[in-house]
Amino acid sequence: MYTPTASVLVGLAALKGASAWGTLGHATVAAKSVLSDTSTSYLANVASWADTYRSTAAGKFSAPYHFIDANDSPPSSCNVNYARDCTSSGCSISAISNYTQRVADARLSTASTAEALKFLVHLLGDVTQPLHDEALEVGGNDIKVTFDGYANDNLHSDWDTYIPEKKVGGDSLTDAQSWAKTLIASIDSGSYKSLASSWVAKSNINDAVTSATAWASDANALVCTVVMPNGVAALQTGDLYPTYYNKVIPTVELQIAKGGYRLADWLNKIYSANIAKRDLEGQSEELVSRMAMAAPLPPANRPNKAQLAREAYGGGCGCDKHKK
Repeated sequence: MYTPTASVLVGLAALKGASAWGTLGHATVAAKSVLSDTSTSYLANVASWADTYRSTAAGKFSAPYHFIDANDSPPSSCNVNYARDCTSSGCSISAISNYTQRVADARLSTASTAEALKFLVHLLGDVTQPLHDEALEVGGNDIKVTFDGYANDNLHSDWDTYIPEKKVGGDSLTDAQSWAKTLIASIDSGSYKSLASSWVAKSNINDAVTSATAWASDANALVCTVVMPNGVAALQTGDLYPTYYNKVIPTVELQIAKGGYRLADWLNKIYSANIAKRDLEGQSEELVSRMAMAAPLPPANRPNKAQLAREAYGGGCGCDKHKK
């Protein structure tokens, strides 16, 4: 299912003319070449590829890569623990680490590199969505709510799709790119300008697990403070629109801005490392070795009920479009 959130995020990373990160610097050229797509929306064109892929027989293995089930206790306690929460099937953190390594590995085929890049484009968005970093009620998939008159919703689908769609005013790529331009202006000269550097302060492609854990922890904290500060029952007493929507939409926008900015920064860092690897031939093996060390296997925990249910859902909202 199309989600405007994904396209806004990649739109932030790909739109031209933003001094915050411009056109991704060298990474734009590299990504376009790898993806064999020269359009101005080359990243948006693959934003939802990972969601489509996981629903296929070949891609079923990747379903757990879209989330990490934090086994915390919202709203009283929110936290992500990689050793506790990432299972032997993998999770968003281990996947980001693995595909960062693969994108940077010059020994891989162009097709394999393109696949890794498409995973990164999507997963750096997933990890910024708070309910992709939470185990409670299958990341909110099992929290039944009413939004804007629709009584067959769940909280996850609202955060994934319907709240952003309500804000952007539609579900087209043009709508998403228009929203992206607004967020870019906030980063370039508005309310996000003083915050942007902090969003990538812990971004280190040589320690992707630590970086991705920091991003997941940042988003997970919002489950307690913004997503469900008064618990699940409080979300089920009436329509989430407009009161709840008005409270959370600033956070939704903030998280999308973070995701786009981090994606641009991450791809630039990967590309810069590749250039350095080729130019400094004597250090190339060392660089590959360091990146491999940054992608440890996830802990061999037995998946809990929420994690198994998520795999059945495919990690997403498992929902259809609203119907009148």
